[in-house]
Amino acid sequence: MSSVLYDSQGPRAKQRNVLYTGLFAVAVAALVWWVYDSLDEKGQLEWVLWKPFFGSEAWSTYIWPGLQQTLLAAALSMVIALPLGALFGIARLSEHAWIRVPASVVVEFFRAIPVLVLMIFGNALFSAYMSVDPDDRPLYAVVTGLVLYNASVLAEIVRAGILSLPRGQSEAAMAVGLRKNQVMRFILLPQAVTAMLPAIVSQMVVIVKDTALGGAVLTFPDLMAAVSPMSSYYGANVIASFTVVALIYIVINFALTSFASWLEGRLRRGKKSTGAVIGADAVAELAAPGEHTDVTKGP
Repeated sequence: MSSVLYDSQGPRAKQRNVLYTGLFAVAVAALVWWVYDSLDEKGQLEWVLWKPFFGSEAWSTYIWPGLQQTLLAAALSMVIALPLGALFGIARLSEHAWIRVPASVVVEFFRAIPVLVLMIFGNALFSAYMSVDPDDRPLYAVVTGLVLYNASVLAEIVRAGILSLPRGQSEAAMAVGLRKNQVMRFILLPQAVTAMLPAIVSQMVVIVKDTALGGAVLTFPDLMAAVSPMSSYYGANVIASFTVVALIYIVINFALTSFASWLEGRLRRGKKSTGAVIGADAVAELAAPGEHTDVTKGP
């Protein structure tokens, strides 16, 4: 089957693709075997190094407390960054320069600064000018850095998602009497959410992973920070400790991605299955107070 962007493969192209796939599979298998053989040669696959992670002590003492801090920092950052990013994304679409320009400056400024620099700056700020408990200061600094950076990125995602919609939809909505804020709330944002969902979830995955920066630099007791004391306590089994922590991050991020895929599919199916049409009475109720829009009559 051919299209403008794609031509059907011929017999030779299919043979080449099969050959390339086979070579790639062999290369991956060789790499996996090399890693396994190297670890086995160094004694990193011995049961004594992996046995502690199949008991409750390592999980209750090191992994679970660190995982709680990771999830707490990620959840707080998501809850604050999502509405803040949506607010700045919509502000960047404003027709008023006094709203659009400052919002654009803020977004571009924080989007250009590495998140680790923002965390360090937040930690210094809380230490010098605010009476934050020293034990809570790393958490505050990590959340501050994650919120400032990811809110600016989410603002661009929201702006791009709204701009991706056909312009005729907003023009048609305004033609029947809806005001700009009503067009944004009832027409554009509900449709843009589905288009933005994969990018938003990708940014949530970034938030979860970036919490590890706080553990590496700011002594934030997250999941990654638990690797050093855990590996030292169980005989310097660094490889096993990092592998277990990496698998936990993979499970968390895979769960986020799977949930987003399910939610996106549900939203798309819901939109396809609904054939609701806004009637004249509903349009009149959404119009400005004191105004009446008669959609049954021409101008």
